[in-house]
Amino acid sequence: MIIGVPKEIKTHESRVSIQPGGVLQLKRNGHEVLVEKGAGVGSGFTDEMYIERGATIIDDVKEVWSKADMIMKVKEPIEVEYPLMKEGQIIFTYFHFAASQELTEAVMKSKCIAIAYETVEKADRSLPLLVPMSEVAGRMAAQEGAKYLEKATGGRGVLMGGIPGVPAANVIVLGGGIVGVNAAKIAAGMGANTTILDINIPRLRYLDDVMPKNVRTLYSTEGTIRNLLPTTDLIIGAVLIPGAKAPSLIRRDMLKEMRPGTVMVDVAIDQGGCFETSKATTHNDPIYIIDDVVHYCVANMPGAVPYTSTLGLTNVTMPYAVQIANKGWKKALADDAELKKGLNIANGKIVYKDVASAFDMEYTPIEEVM
Repeated sequence: MIIGVPKEIKTHESRVSIQPGGVLQLKRNGHEVLVEKGAGVGSGFTDEMYIERGATIIDDVKEVWSKADMIMKVKEPIEVEYPLMKEGQIIFTYFHFAASQELTEAVMKSKCIAIAYETVEKADRSLPLLVPMSEVAGRMAAQEGAKYLEKATGGRGVLMGGIPGVPAANVIVLGGGIVGVNAAKIAAGMGANTTILDINIPRLRYLDDVMPKNVRTLYSTEGTIRNLLPTTDLIIGAVLIPGAKAPSLIRRDMLKEMRPGTVMVDVAIDQGGCFETSKATTHNDPIYIIDDVVHYCVANMPGAVPYTSTLGLTNVTMPYAVQIANKGWKKALADDAELKKGLNIANGKIVYKDVASAFDMEYTPIEEVM
């Protein structure tokens, strides 16, 4: 199989879908890898490193797309890439379809085979290809929140850990999953008074046992959230429903209950956001202010630390990529129930129920395309 690695072109997205070691792994399995010139530079991998491991460097991205049987990316294709997708071509990347009807329709029109990293799911409901980026995004959420709490960036002028005689910041984390736990760890490590909210009691019980003493847990209800808002400095949205649009936990009217300069970081923005007032931003222009509340909604947060993110991502994606390349997508999915759940769209049909539900579009059982 020919695997193509185009350069990521989303704003400030410097990750790459395959590191040089991954090229060697694919070559050992008898496959050819085409890498667009400069695709790995942002993550610290030169063209020469790829060549040493057996990749072919291609100057023209259109050639990469046209020749490849499988395209591996990090982020979803954007508008200028839509015409490059082709019928029967496997595209293996983060898609987050439920956040974009335009992308969904473009992929359907292309009749490609869209396998989404974010919905590959183990029997225990964990999401192995989402975990490392969730860890990065969660840790970054606390860092970015601390930055935008500074007065010069629009925040309240509050130091996360306070100082002796002056209270620390109050942080609430909505969601006790991978993102939430990592966000809480960093916020608590900076000295902030941190509260994790979730609706899963066993999960809250576990977190109450293992988290630092300056982290408390609360059952999440609208009333509980509203009670916390007047004294909160930083809110981190960390909820996830695999493959579906995130629920809105902070509504527009709730902003009035916050103090001016409160910061909200929406890590769920890839799935549509968990704040009603969220809209995707970029690393170039990361924040906006509504009702004196600072919103940070960058849709590719891990792209800011591409070396760490690329290594973390490729560690988990490559075993699945090798399966697809070795067996073809139908047999690979038939043999691996985890990977099968990654198939979202095939041959113009939506085969992942939550994506179809997000836009009230027709759902096709996966067996019909297999």
